[in-house]
Amino acid sequence: MNPVLWALANVLLVLGVSGVGADEESVFVKEGDSVTLYTNIEANQQETMRWYFNDIQITKITGDQREICSEDECKERFRDRLNLDHQTGSLIITNIRITDSGDYKLKIINTGRDSDKIFSVSVHGVSAAERDQMKRKSVKEGESVTLDPGVVKNPNVVMTWYFNDSLIAEITGDQSKICSDDECKERFRDRQKLDHQTGSLNIKKEG
Repeated sequence: MNPVLWALANVLLVLGVSGVGADEESVFVKEGDSVTLYTNIEANQQETMRWYFNDIQITKITGDQREICSEDECKERFRDRLNLDHQTGSLIITNIRITDSGDYKLKIINTGRDSDKIFSVSVHGVSAAERDQMKRKSVKEGESVTLDPGVVKNPNVVMTWYFNDSLIAEITGDQSKICSDDECKERFRDRQKLDHQTGSLNIKKEG
């Protein structure tokens, strides 16, 4: 029996802002998901940050000013599907499409320091069978969320939860296991809880 899968598209990419020159990361995401391209820095008034898609400027951050899709080509392509994290300047693309595949370049300009980062994004189509099995939930940052598999839990069946392709929780009969590897523990920090009656996974807010 297939495991219960839940794909929460949240791609964490580390940006090294020290030094000059371009760094590159590859990002793979399914069509229809949302993806965040992380800067991993705190935006401040001394820095100007620009995001480009295939050499077309799509956002600009200068101090407290945010500008998204000022050009018609950008507006036509993304149609209000771009957002910026106000604290970090990370780029959020919602309901991503195959035509959104390409290079997203982050350019940070600061006194005495320039830094470039390229995210090579590949969007893969979703089959009809996958689309039928896919469930979506919208939740605001900082809120808790419960993911319900929507199936009758069978004590003789192993139920597994995955984050992207990493195993994060498993239920076998009355036994459960959450975050058995260090990467999972570091990411979720005891914020996961399993319901043994339903198999639901609850992800608690931080703090």
